[in-house]
Amino acid sequence: MTLATQVVRHSRKLKGAQNILLKEPSILARPFSKDISRSYNGTEGKYLDLKPYEFCTKSSNATGEGNAFSSELLGNNHSRKGPAKSLPFFGMRFSHTFSYMQANPRRLFSTNTDLPPHQAIGMPSLSPTMTEGNIARWLKKEGDKVSPDDVLCEVETDKATVEMECMEEGYLAKIIQGDGSKEIKVGETIAITVEEEGDIEKFKDYKVSESAGPTEVQPPSEPAQSKKEEVPTKTDEPKASKTDKVSHHEHRIFSSPLARKLAGDNNVSLSSIKGTGPDGRILKADVEDYLASQTKGVPAPVKAKESIGAQALGYVDIPNSQIRKVTASRLLLSKQTIPHYYLTIDTRVDKLIELRKELNSLQEVSGGKRLSINDLVIKATALALRKIPQCNSSWMNDFIRQYHNVNINVAVQTDNGLFVPVIKDADKKGLATIAEEVKVLAQKAKENSLKPEDYEGGTFTVSNLGGPFGIKQFCAIINPPQSAILAVGSAERRVLPGSAPDQFEFGNFMSVTLSCDHRVIDGAVGAEWLRAFKNYIENPQSMLL
Repeated sequence: MTLATQVVRHSRKLKGAQNILLKEPSILARPFSKDISRSYNGTEGKYLDLKPYEFCTKSSNATGEGNAFSSELLGNNHSRKGPAKSLPFFGMRFSHTFSYMQANPRRLFSTNTDLPPHQAIGMPSLSPTMTEGNIARWLKKEGDKVSPDDVLCEVETDKATVEMECMEEGYLAKIIQGDGSKEIKVGETIAITVEEEGDIEKFKDYKVSESAGPTEVQPPSEPAQSKKEEVPTKTDEPKASKTDKVSHHEHRIFSSPLARKLAGDNNVSLSSIKGTGPDGRILKADVEDYLASQTKGVPAPVKAKESIGAQALGYVDIPNSQIRKVTASRLLLSKQTIPHYYLTIDTRVDKLIELRKELNSLQEVSGGKRLSINDLVIKATALALRKIPQCNSSWMNDFIRQYHNVNINVAVQTDNGLFVPVIKDADKKGLATIAEEVKVLAQKAKENSLKPEDYEGGTFTVSNLGGPFGIKQFCAIINPPQSAILAVGSAERRVLPGSAPDQFEFGNFMSVTLSCDHRVIDGAVGAEWLRAFKNYIENPQSMLL
């Protein structure tokens, strides 16, 4: 049994595929890319190299001879009855080289005879952590002709604003989600394309069903008679229908069984009651307090306090951007699930400052970028991770994954939020290369134009609030799934005792704090890493070896 056969036999949506494809349409596979994909052959237990395909329809001949894929998909015992309907299998791409920045259309065949075959373009997943996105603006208008690699729109993801490209030729018939649309779930339909220009007008009033899942189109309205048949009579309702009705409409509200029963007996909607239990759960006492307040003709005390407080304060509500929402959820998850501990050490940076001056003089002669203290810190961090690889790891529940690559994320604060572009293989790159990449990525972050490859794949993070803000010392939150982050403070000049009682000298010291995941990095291992880091900072010539 091949993979395609298993998909059809075990999918509820494809159980009717044998009735859909045989009478009129069968599947025609058409290559649309030169990329090579791999398909698993369960019989032979190996992978086969295949071309990626896009599925469309083609009528079978009179003798019922379809293409090979259609026969394999349906098996030998099949029925030839049933009309052609919408098949979610159309438009799936079997390509492991799928670009995150391409729209993923799906060919739909509507049961409404007024609508021709069309493609629903869904909100793509442009990063591993993306669950929803926003439409910044459309670069194509309804009615425009689109071709492969044409930019359709700009999508604001949880990391950056990314251009979404078209995959095949056609016409943009309908934009479902316009400019500025917010919180669009991944897979939700954002636009409709057609193959013929004459079909555009037919989608002028096209809408997508709100109750349907992502990329499912709204079926035509059913006759009133069929709707009436679906409504059960009152004699068929159970005696406890009142309570069930309350809980059905309030399924998003947490409440105890006694609270639901009491609310149902008094015809009270749970949405009007504020819960005082864990996570806002409505208890029996909350319902009783609400009923008592209604009897007296005054609002509940809690709401009265809230109303008075709201009137006394002046405020403005600032909408959260997509990156702000994701940053908040990930940092909250990190503090709630990762057992943090912190190690702080002071490093003397006099030799580091001198080396930077010498290297910058050489950079000025050669026309290169000037080096910053942060560039040297990134290099020292990468070399220390190569020396102590236990800190270059992730907690995977059943095992600890230790990475061979040393990819350093660098925290960059912008007007749009916090970005963490990555310097890949920082341990193998020279200081000039690191300085160049940091400046380019920081500029792209400020312009909100980072690509997924610019911030994905980091194994360790460096956050520096010392140089730009003068913060002496702070503790950073670990960026999951990483196991450590280094917080870099500012350098300050201190007085040190000399060799004689009346002698003294000056020195520049920089405080750094290592936040560690105790599940992965033991205290002694974290201390060993800091010692290695300090050695590179206080003897910077060793980084050049």
